[in-house]
Amino acid sequence: MKILFILTYYRPHVSGLTIYVERLARALSERGHQVTVLTSRYEKDFPAEETVDGVRVVRAPVAFRFNKGVLMPGFAARAWREIRAHDVVSIHLPQVEAALSALLARLAGRRPILTYHCDLQMPPLWYGRIVDRLTFWDNLVAGVLADTIVAYTEDFAQHSPFLSRFGIADCGLRVDKSEIRNPKSEIRNKVRVILPPVIIPDPTPAGMRALRERVGLRDGQKVIGFAARFAYEKGAGYLINAIPYILKEFPDLRILFAGPYENVIGETIWHDMQPLIREYQAHLTFLGTLNPAEMADFFAVCDVVTVASINNTESFGLVQVEAFLCGTPVVATNLPGVRQPVTMTGMGEIVPIADARGLAEGIIKVLRDPQRYIKPRAEIMRVFELARTVDAYEKLFAEKRRS
Repeated sequence: MKILFILTYYRPHVSGLTIYVERLARALSERGHQVTVLTSRYEKDFPAEETVDGVRVVRAPVAFRFNKGVLMPGFAARAWREIRAHDVVSIHLPQVEAALSALLARLAGRRPILTYHCDLQMPPLWYGRIVDRLTFWDNLVAGVLADTIVAYTEDFAQHSPFLSRFGIADCGLRVDKSEIRNPKSEIRNKVRVILPPVIIPDPTPAGMRALRERVGLRDGQKVIGFAARFAYEKGAGYLINAIPYILKEFPDLRILFAGPYENVIGETIWHDMQPLIREYQAHLTFLGTLNPAEMADFFAVCDVVTVASINNTESFGLVQVEAFLCGTPVVATNLPGVRQPVTMTGMGEIVPIADARGLAEGIIKVLRDPQRYIKPRAEIMRVFELARTVDAYEKLFAEKRRS
């Protein structure tokens, strides 16, 4: 099949959405499909077109950026050309071009498939509310035009303002524990649940030792991991504010941050948090973006990993499963979808949302006895097997491909 993915940001941008699409695109390419990604050229020095890991990447020029959004004047023409050249059109939301892409797909005789990664929630300012509503309605139009919408979990699909407008289909694909239908759905059931693609190499003793030496970890020092962009919605501020509570029981503490932290698109929290970062700098280490092998060693070095997200811009938290596979439990906030990895495996604790003290209490509980949460890697792999996710997408794409 010739498969086209459409999304706003792709690699080298780092986010759960881009990592998801990168993994899926690469896996489908390895199975012999011709895969193209149409995305934004959000940095002018990026090539307009290149092939990465067998995946053709086409970037539309950006006139200007506004917060996390981009304006691409030539996007429609490029999208029309690429859509007509492909059998399957997979559009990844949220994005402001979603309705246009879905409409062009319909006009070209394709049956657009959406993957809904998370709700959009801009800063609570007047312009943020406007962008939120415009994007929501744009994406809703795309949902109406779509043939199928993929969600990560039934839990998130039930609670998302977007997905809850569409019922969950009886599809027999990769789903959670129960089948859910929404009898009050405004539109026919079209949501299919497919667990996200998870890939993480095995950590190595040499890599773990090198990381410990690099950051100067001491024997017996408790290590908390945070693997995400340093962003407001990721709960980075709540983790730092949890430090004084944790120090009361574990004074020899280090928090390792893996992911972009300075100049993150659309974020000011790094600068806003500088007073607290300086206050607790002896306990904080910022590693920046790590490659997959380094991420595996990072997870294995940690005693616990936190997913402290505060709103529905997080719908799952891929890093939770990656941490599980490296033998590390997780403390996650009680958000729809985000609570599912811990709920499904028992490998961690669920804590209140946007609550530094509650987050600290969950972390302390795990640090007191981390071994009670550990599950065998093979057991986690059976639940989150990459091949099953790719199989589900491949089956869906085959059903919806151009005849």
